[in-house]
Amino acid sequence: MSHTVLEPEVNEGGTGTGRWMVIIYNNETNSFDEVIEILMRATGCDADEAAIETWEAHHYGKAPVHFASRPECDQVAGIIASVGVKTEVAREWDE
Repeated sequence: MSHTVLEPEVNEGGTGTGRWMVIIYNNETNSFDEVIEILMRATGCDADEAAIETWEAHHYGKAPVHFASRPECDQVAGIIASVGVKTEVAREWDE
């Protein structure tokens, strides 16, 4: 009896999709409401998700807020940074 072996799909570099994330950092300048609003505008998330991410950044110092391709994450990070929130675009995981 034969068995089919499925190999995992391997992405050989490049920017790839879903391999990048936007991280926001806490600051003492922006209000909770301001951060929630910019997260909703930049990422398209709802108010509940934006509030959770804002709380996480406030309490832990940083929070991942968006996962997508590198170009999309760069765009989202730019929108968030426009109100003074420090952002970082990083790989979703180390290889």
